[in-house]
Amino acid sequence: MLFGSISYLNLLPFQLFLKKHIRSNAAKMAFGYKRAVPSQINASLKRGEVNAAFISSIESRRRQCTDLGIIANKKVYSVFVIPGKEEIDPASATSNRLAKVLDLKGQVLIGDQALKYYLSGGEGIDLAEAWYAETKLPFVFARLCYNRHKKNVEALAKEFAHTKVRIPQYMLKREAKKRGITPKEVLWYLEHINYTMDYRSKKALKLFLTRAHKKH
Repeated sequence: MLFGSISYLNLLPFQLFLKKHIRSNAAKMAFGYKRAVPSQINASLKRGEVNAAFISSIESRRRQCTDLGIIANKKVYSVFVIPGKEEIDPASATSNRLAKVLDLKGQVLIGDQALKYYLSGGEGIDLAEAWYAETKLPFVFARLCYNRHKKNVEALAKEFAHTKVRIPQYMLKREAKKRGITPKEVLWYLEHINYTMDYRSKKALKLFLTRAHKKH
């Protein structure tokens, strides 16, 4: 199975879980990885270049998906609209559309770059917070979807949903250094990310897709 992975900090717990699972799995040689930004992973799954991936929620409407996602309740701290010149983030799909749904003008900034911008004192509109203010619902930025290996992917999703992933100190320091932030900030950020879709997040996703379609 070839697994596509968004190369952002918010997926670190799942990436660690998957590596541990593969190491203990007799079929580990059957797994492969491809890491890229959301817009590239969306295209890779669509073209069949990967078999499963967390893809932008805006692209998940007609896909086979699990109940795993990248979900923020109120604030996410890594997706902003910065007031000023209107500019989309080419790495994004969902966040660009969310800004449009919320009628927010400015520069869309996502991912690790946006998180570092915020932690460095940068100001902007947190899109998850703006969505919550309007709907009182969480926001689903991505979903784990697949085009093959349904049984295996669904089993992985269920196992991850019931697993508390611990990040080793050496990896915590490495990931923090890579992004120019502190290990403490990595853990703080990940506390604001949820991965299991419940009734409220499914309701929120349905509402977003409906509103996004109308705005298209």
